[in-house]
Amino acid sequence: MKDSRIAARGLVLLGCGKMGSAMLAGWLGQGLPPSSVWVVEPNPSDWLKDTGVDLTGNLPDAPAIVLVAVKPQIMAEALPTLAAMGNKDTLFISVAAGVTLDYFEGVLGAQTPIVRAMPNTPAAISQGITAIVGNASAGAAALDEATQLLRAVGDVVRVDEEAQIDAVTGVSGSGPAYVFHMIETMAAAGAAQGLDPDTALRLAKATVAGAGALAMASEESPAQLRINVTSPNGTTQAALEVLMDEETGFPALLARAVKAATDRSRELANG
Repeated sequence: MKDSRIAARGLVLLGCGKMGSAMLAGWLGQGLPPSSVWVVEPNPSDWLKDTGVDLTGNLPDAPAIVLVAVKPQIMAEALPTLAAMGNKDTLFISVAAGVTLDYFEGVLGAQTPIVRAMPNTPAAISQGITAIVGNASAGAAALDEATQLLRAVGDVVRVDEEAQIDAVTGVSGSGPAYVFHMIETMAAAGAAQGLDPDTALRLAKATVAGAGALAMASEESPAQLRINVTSPNGTTQAALEVLMDEETGFPALLARAVKAATDRSRELANG
């Protein structure tokens, strides 16, 4: 990742847990120099210590970008430590679930360019997707810069209103966990039908990965791809009659799951 502004002024990570580490791994893998990165993390992992980034706490006065990746529960303690960087041209990007743009403006100042982002964990292998929205001070240039940075770890979409970030959380932010659980349950179901558990898991993982790759590469919709592999009165149709049941199948189940995650995101935003 070539960005002369970040190389010259630096990238600060406030917090570097699972999500921060996933994104940092993607950026370092894309060529961001460790010497351009400062991390504020009280409990750095062994991996983080080995990256070569600055962990001393001696931060640049005006870094190009600050990525805020602390847990929402400790935001009130951590964010004020960077308040002096607010109301300047340092761009703040937050990946903290449920923490609003208004909250950041209250701590950093309304003139601070702030972008709220919702990434997901496949960012660790540069296969993530992130939705972003900016405050009034984050003009087109700031949104473009955030997009450029976040594209190093996957695709980026922009939403029109901050309220939509809650729904993004329910779909893509929490979504990888839904897929991981599907892999678990597919493998368990295969083992229940007589497969060796390791073989069942291998089949389930490859099937989900392959189907996802096909969905991304194909010009046809997921609905049409489903139709393409469903022979009348065949095995796939028999399974889909279970999975597509209006009351007990995927449509109702996933609607409830996404709503639960979205509602929880709203609850976090409202304190």
